[in-house]
Amino acid sequence: MKNREIAQIFYEMGEILEIKGDNPFKIRAYYKAAQNMESLAEDIEKVVQEDRLGELPGIGEKLALKIKEYVTTGRIKAYEKLKKEVPSGLLKILSVPGVGPKTAKLLYEELGIDSIEKLEKAAKEHRISQLPHLKEKTEENILRGIELIKGGMERMALGVALPLANEIVGALKRLPEVKEINPAGSLRRRKETIGDIDILITSTHPLKVMDVFTSLPCVSQVLAHGETKSSILTKEGIHVDVRVLDPKNYGAALQYFTGSKEHNIALRTLAVKKGYKISEYGLFDKRSGRRLAGEREEDIYRILGLSYIEPELRENQGEIEAAKADRLPRLIEESEIRGDLHIHSNWSDGSASIEKIVEAARRRGWEYVAICDHSKSLKIAGGLSDEELREEMEEIRNLNKKLKGFRVLAGIEVDILKDGTLDYPDELLKELDFVVAAIHSGFKQSREEVTKRIVKACENRWVDVIAHPTGRLLGERAPYEVDLDRVIEIAKETGTYLEINAYPKRLDLNDVHSRKAKEAGVSISIGTDAHTLDQLDYMTIALTAARRGWLEKEDVLNTLPIDKLLKKLKRNK
Repeated sequence: MKNREIAQIFYEMGEILEIKGDNPFKIRAYYKAAQNMESLAEDIEKVVQEDRLGELPGIGEKLALKIKEYVTTGRIKAYEKLKKEVPSGLLKILSVPGVGPKTAKLLYEELGIDSIEKLEKAAKEHRISQLPHLKEKTEENILRGIELIKGGMERMALGVALPLANEIVGALKRLPEVKEINPAGSLRRRKETIGDIDILITSTHPLKVMDVFTSLPCVSQVLAHGETKSSILTKEGIHVDVRVLDPKNYGAALQYFTGSKEHNIALRTLAVKKGYKISEYGLFDKRSGRRLAGEREEDIYRILGLSYIEPELRENQGEIEAAKADRLPRLIEESEIRGDLHIHSNWSDGSASIEKIVEAARRRGWEYVAICDHSKSLKIAGGLSDEELREEMEEIRNLNKKLKGFRVLAGIEVDILKDGTLDYPDELLKELDFVVAAIHSGFKQSREEVTKRIVKACENRWVDVIAHPTGRLLGERAPYEVDLDRVIEIAKETGTYLEINAYPKRLDLNDVHSRKAKEAGVSISIGTDAHTLDQLDYMTIALTAARRGWLEKEDVLNTLPIDKLLKKLKRNK
């Protein structure tokens, strides 16, 4: 959790410096450090304890001292001093997507806007478009951004909720008094955003469990402390409930509290038709009142004449009908993944060498990786010139000569430019093993323009995958306008794959579009988009979107052995 706290501080320091017109290199260093801290998959406290800050990308000596200061004291003096140099209201409106430091300064100086409420009112009254260089489109983007952060205030990304829940579950699971323990609700269904965290337990000594739960290091406030239910707020303001249940009701309660509401309504309707009654206490015969099931979830589905429905599918989106007909998909498992098809190395903005990436991938049991560094237009991310890309290809081919039972694909994440052309000529792209194409600019283009760009990339013979196809960042940036149905149609025609990007704030494609792609016959490529070695663990997050999208092993490119994978790529057909 301290990772995110430090990242937020560095973002704000960069923004304040930008408002003040400070050195652009210094500003960029803070932004880069914030991004790296935010995406760091291991606990920064552990990194500090082991004196490994120097290994982190973008963290120089001065930034390392600030991180140490925060970990040891809970504050950064330079940040507190800097905050006093600009009006506090500016930081509030900077949280709105579409409002940058220069715009925030202008809004404050000209209209006195120092809160999100004032910003929303001014945009609705069209006072913002009266200012120099600002247009009606700016007002639309600001209102859309406000809606986005309002939603983000109510819910957190799965990538935030899951580690926290795992931390709490892990701590309680170690207690001998805990017999069964599972998260429930939208977290168990692995929705991309989560409200509160609910954890269900059976225990021989409930009060002992509650005492431990309410005393965990992550707790900032105890909201309730009872023998069978306790509630806390974490230091990040996340609400967590723990319930201790009777073992004979545990399966029924787990099913009930997992939801979704729509799935449960459909299940109850089916139960009534069959002469049963279902609740969090069990499945009962309606006439006699006899209890037929409750200890195990599987029994409830079986008695209702259904195959067991995995939690990720419980959204009343056809899963009950499929379970009746025994036609549920056999959802993809992480053990079936053979490699990662989108990784960044230290040739661009990644932290690790290609050799280190290979070692980390092998430890995970993978058989291949695709190194997809950034292309030349993305200068802020160290995009590679034509010559640098050829040098990287040469390094990869020399490395492959030494490797046994493992293959590194020489790839690239090539920018789709605003006119739909690619950042490298075809003559260079055809020398690669694997090409991922992505949009990193022009997010405000029209739906027609963005769709044309992606369609044009799909039609290129050398483009294998469209990466993070909607460009969204959960709680921060809305998807750009794009006709994904058209993109899926063209991807099918051209043999192009669509990516589920595992970066927790992206999860892009989402579950709905992943399922649409599957139904259209378009296969999915999964890439962690890792920039550090520990981010290879993001594969677990990507699998949640794949499973919620009803994907099976045969729907995902990464499940193929390397020889079959290569044969499926456009260039080798």
